Amino acid sequence: MSVVLCIETSTEVCSASLFEGFEAVVEKNCYQPLSHAVMLPQFLQEIFDFARKNQKLPTAVAVSGGPGSYTGLRIGVSSAKGICFALNIPLIALDTLMIIATEAKKKLTGNTMICPMIDARRMEVYTALFDFELNKIEQTQAKIIYENSFEDLLNTSKIVFCGNGVDKCKGVVKQHPNAVFLENIYPLSSNMIEESKRKFDNRIFEDTAYYEPFYLKEFVATVPKNLI
Repeated sequence: MSVVLCIETSTEVCSASLFEGFEAVVEKNCYQPLSHAVMLPQFLQEIFDFARKNQKLPTAVAVSGGPGSYTGLRIGVSSAKGICFALNIPLIALDTLMIIATEAKKKLTGNTMICPMIDARRMEVYTALFDFELNKIEQTQAKIIYENSFEDLLNTSKIVFCGNGVDKCKGVVKQHPNAVFLENIYPLSSNMIEESKRKFDNRIFEDTAYYEPFYLKEFVATVPKNLI
């Protein structure tokens, strides 16, 4: 039976889980922003202590591949690649927006579209559109939110907006009876197993040496102003 280590660090949440088949045998989450560099190594140490003691070392590592925080993605992917090299096991990459949509679907009943959003700069979000079965019907994009965003779709379909960009959308998009805003929906590692298992079974793996996260936009470094 496959044992998959799932790592999610694309937003403010740091999350790691170990799955045997579809069962989570260890799950660790930290909701404190800017904690990834400290918490992820701690989580991985605890997971590997359990895995060695119970003979459940990973047969693959799945990592959230973006879009999302540049620093968060770098931390998660670097850790995942290091484990894959050390254990000589395959690397699996997942769409962060699908992970968010998977969490949102757990809280929904009935047929609706799901629009996960990751907060970007100013009035911009990283977003995509999924149907209720999590098929992507609009591709990932960086989208500036304004009053009439999504108006055409909302006139014909119910859309559930979720993710850490939802507050930005809620405050700007014109109120519509087909718009539903779900708060506190995070991309957690516990939502990664079904897609990870599908990719594992179909041997859809990344090149561990050359894989890079999907940043969507290039990282822009800023230079502090001289205060003197």
